[in-house]
Amino acid sequence: MIIDAHGHYTTAPEPHNSWRESQLLAFSEKGILPKYPNISDDEIRETIEQNQLKLLKERGADMTIFSPRASAMAHHEGDSKVSMDWSRACNDLIKRVVTLFPDTFMGVCQLPQFPGTDLDASVRELDRAVNELGFIGCNLNPDPSGGNWTSPPLTDPYWFPIYEKMVELDVPAMIHVSSSCNRNFHATGAHYINADTTAFMQLIQGDLFSKFPDLRFIIPHGGGAVPYHWGRYRGLADMLKKPLLTEHVMKNVYFDTCVYHQPGIDLLLDVIDNKNILFGSEMVGAVRGIDPETGHYFDDTKRFIDAADISDGERAAIFEGNARKVFPRLDQNLKVKGL
Repeated sequence: MIIDAHGHYTTAPEPHNSWRESQLLAFSEKGILPKYPNISDDEIRETIEQNQLKLLKERGADMTIFSPRASAMAHHEGDSKVSMDWSRACNDLIKRVVTLFPDTFMGVCQLPQFPGTDLDASVRELDRAVNELGFIGCNLNPDPSGGNWTSPPLTDPYWFPIYEKMVELDVPAMIHVSSSCNRNFHATGAHYINADTTAFMQLIQGDLFSKFPDLRFIIPHGGGAVPYHWGRYRGLADMLKKPLLTEHVMKNVYFDTCVYHQPGIDLLLDVIDNKNILFGSEMVGAVRGIDPETGHYFDDTKRFIDAADISDGERAAIFEGNARKVFPRLDQNLKVKGL
């Protein structure tokens, strides 16, 4: 199988998006929250069949690990109740996609991480998403403030309640920020990549995985700047008197292949042990156009893996095997289906 480990519902039905606008307007005007709209199965089918499903088939992939649109999580908007209501609505919509297309999509949840609040609500929503909705992981925002970085580092005890629940449920988290309200940081061009890099450095500085040896994180977008500056991070770990990165971090951290040119993918595959790499495309996502240099969509990342100078075994691990190890609930689901 070819499993895309990084997909978002960026094409959600317009009534869903309009409800979010109405929700935030009602909050700002202290009005009454409108009722969530009645979205038909046919509306959901149309948004999926004409977009993600169509592209999956065209590009030769089989399945997507699917979560709410990352840039729309916007944890800094509203208050804690607004964030919870929005997260539940988004996760319930993902569940409907998975129900309609059970052989193609597996759900990953959004968490209601309103800035300045504890993680109790996020723990409850993760439990609901896994045990009631059948989801296989979560997206964890290291900066719910939207570019102002008011939360403590990922190694701080503040985060431990969600880690404990992740370990209990045996699910990983993709470390994924949302929209940026800081005009210094373009959301997908700067904030996303900054966050990937920042998260990795925080993990180097701390000792998180000695406390949570079974915790698993996916750092998306090829790991941000990390593979390109791998020598810097190995050197910093040495200066900080930390163990080798292979022992200190890389037993628990994985990168995806959301890198949109062949040289970048080749560097990722050359620098990072291929057992730590999951195939991902983030389609239909941050970069949607066609590359004028190649004539292919930028986010058609499968062809980069196909063209890479790696063994068939490494390619199979990146396309399928690694995802099944990182997401045990995905593996269990596939085995039930005889896959």
